[in-house]
Amino acid sequence: MSKSWNRTETWLALIVLGAGLLIMAVLGVWGYMSATATPLHPEAAAVASVTFSSPAPQWAGAVEQGRHIARSSLAEQNLPGISVAVGVGGKIVWAEGFGWASLEKRTPVAPDTRFRIGTASMALTSAAVGLLLEQGRLALDEEIQAYVPAFPRKEWPVTLRQVLGHVAGIRTDGGDEGPLFSRHCERPVDALEHFADRPLLFEPGTAYRHSSYGWIVVSAAVEAAADEPFLAFMRKQVFEPLGMDDTKADAETASAARRATPYFPRFASDPRYGPDPMRPIDLSCYAGASVFLSTPSDLVRFGLAIDSGALLQPATVQGLQASERIRSGDETGYGLGWDLETVMLSGESTRVSGHDGEVLGGIVSSLMMFRERGLVVAVTSNISYAGTPGIALGIARAFADQAAARP
Repeated sequence: MSKSWNRTETWLALIVLGAGLLIMAVLGVWGYMSATATPLHPEAAAVASVTFSSPAPQWAGAVEQGRHIARSSLAEQNLPGISVAVGVGGKIVWAEGFGWASLEKRTPVAPDTRFRIGTASMALTSAAVGLLLEQGRLALDEEIQAYVPAFPRKEWPVTLRQVLGHVAGIRTDGGDEGPLFSRHCERPVDALEHFADRPLLFEPGTAYRHSSYGWIVVSAAVEAAADEPFLAFMRKQVFEPLGMDDTKADAETASAARRATPYFPRFASDPRYGPDPMRPIDLSCYAGASVFLSTPSDLVRFGLAIDSGALLQPATVQGLQASERIRSGDETGYGLGWDLETVMLSGESTRVSGHDGEVLGGIVSSLMMFRERGLVVAVTSNISYAGTPGIALGIARAFADQAAARP
């Protein structure tokens, strides 16, 4: 037998041994995390909650079912805390917090506890775009450089519509990694130097790829068209008119009262293995892509206003919430700042618009609007990779079922 063959066998054995040791190490870490993860809420029925007012009596059955869903989800997923709000028929009928806003201080979640809503901020920013469209200060099919000349021209033209719909080919961060989390920006345009010079991932309009960086560019366009700072425009034109008093920029309220402590899973992007305090991050550079703190009640106020035409004209909303299509003709399932899908409610196919919010790559919030049912549900959590979409949909089904059961 040749020496080269012996060397090959040796290398193969070493590779197999290395792979085996790696698998054993991963299994060991998984076993350790499983064994040492302390349930934050050992008994679902015992999860503490806070509400400031009694729910609307006509929805008592749905609220009780919603509480069961919230408590069970909190215990099963090992989430520190969640907050829930539901709006029906133009008003909030239930708002309640569950679990802990701060594990260290044992501060309970209340309906006015502020949470990071992550990329659900895009839906709020979309409303600002809608206002400027109605005023003729933005045009969807204008090249983005008309509003943000600091964004370099690319191999292909890029329009505002394409950036809004995540079909412009603009890159994004790595979810939990990226240069902007350690930067501070006074204006959205300040962030462009960290990503705008990079080439597009594909020809605009030919594919869909979610881009938080793209919505920083959108925020810069809003600021330019409004001729005032982005955050000031959001406050004066969106939040204040709707009574969204608890919705603020995270960068402006680093020590804000009533703010939930943010956490991140210790292992495998799964809260069941326990939480660690989230590392300090600065979301100011993300602007309308991720910067806002809010409450479920404020998100429901926003959703009710959008659905009722109180903030934007119905035709504007319809345009923002229509699914974009790529060149192949396929729908993206995303509008201009809005997630779009169809779900089953009380046995009927129902359209839902809204937005899930991610922080460091994991979902922390969900806003769901069922316009044909007059129903809006919002759920927030203080740990990434929380199952807020499932919680929100379960609660929506409870309210839809009660409504359907009425004579």
